[in-house]
Amino acid sequence: MLAASALGVVTALMAPVRAGAAPAPAAPTAATPLAANGQLSVCGRQLCNASGQAIALNGMSTHGTQWYAQCVTGGSLDALAQDWRSDVLRVSTYVQEGGYETDPAGFTARAQKFIDAAHARGMYAVIDWHMLTPGDPNANLARAKTFFTAMAKKYKNHPGVLYEIANEPSGVSWSAIKSYAEQIIPVIRAEDPDAVVLVGTRAWSSFGVSEGSNESEVVNNPVNASNIMYTFHFYAASHREEYLNTLDRASDRLPVFVTEFGTQNYAGEGANDFTMSQRYLDLMKRKKISWTNWNYSDDHRSGAVFKTGTCNGSTWAGTGVLKEAGVWIRDRIRQ
Repeated sequence: MLAASALGVVTALMAPVRAGAAPAPAAPTAATPLAANGQLSVCGRQLCNASGQAIALNGMSTHGTQWYAQCVTGGSLDALAQDWRSDVLRVSTYVQEGGYETDPAGFTARAQKFIDAAHARGMYAVIDWHMLTPGDPNANLARAKTFFTAMAKKYKNHPGVLYEIANEPSGVSWSAIKSYAEQIIPVIRAEDPDAVVLVGTRAWSSFGVSEGSNESEVVNNPVNASNIMYTFHFYAASHREEYLNTLDRASDRLPVFVTEFGTQNYAGEGANDFTMSQRYLDLMKRKKISWTNWNYSDDHRSGAVFKTGTCNGSTWAGTGVLKEAGVWIRDRIRQ
């Protein structure tokens, strides 16, 4: 029987990884988030484990796997699971920008490799269909059906996946996003009826705030499907009180998962605003809102957690390889 304990509960995940070491991952045990919590579902406005207990997953998102696959290795994921004590890895498959559309089979296989590696270390995986430009998810509807059919067939018997079907819709109405979701969700459900599906919201997953709206459009016209959550993204140096208040109000009415956020500006660049970021994290902790931080790479921007060049080496654990934002977010995940 699966334990109903809270995430990150037991000591095996708390042992730090020696710098440079890459121990072979053990099969998930009760020490891991995945084994402790099992199949997830949406209970009211909360994400719940197999025992019906409300939980919150905390972890990291990869950068685009067409650019930074070298940052997702056995060693880096050992560090994420064991040193960082992460519950979840969001695997971001860009559709355009040199991503999925250039090699559907190759990028599907790459995503599955990273998802399997997260599972082997006892972490959940968010399968992120990282549509960005064009902002209308319907522009990639056929591709999305192909991708999610393949993913759902592979993971239909695995409790460790959540399907994020549209990263950041923009320049498109909520009704168009809702229509897209109501076409993609049945594709997933046909193969994997139990997994949680994450639905992107309008205006770069801001519940419409970045285009002059708010969460009421979703509250008043929700997606016609069960076991779903709505996504919200923020970058603390750019997204201030209006966004924080929207997240607070929306999560009173809807199940919300923050699948992407940063401590910098909306481009993941510039100075970190840790004070504003902590206000968001305090809210999410209080309301048990799951989150993944952008991003687990060594991109030159301040939002990438590793110092530039780290992904060419073999040392992943500890704080010596991390930028300022990496040190800060690692500490929050470990808490």
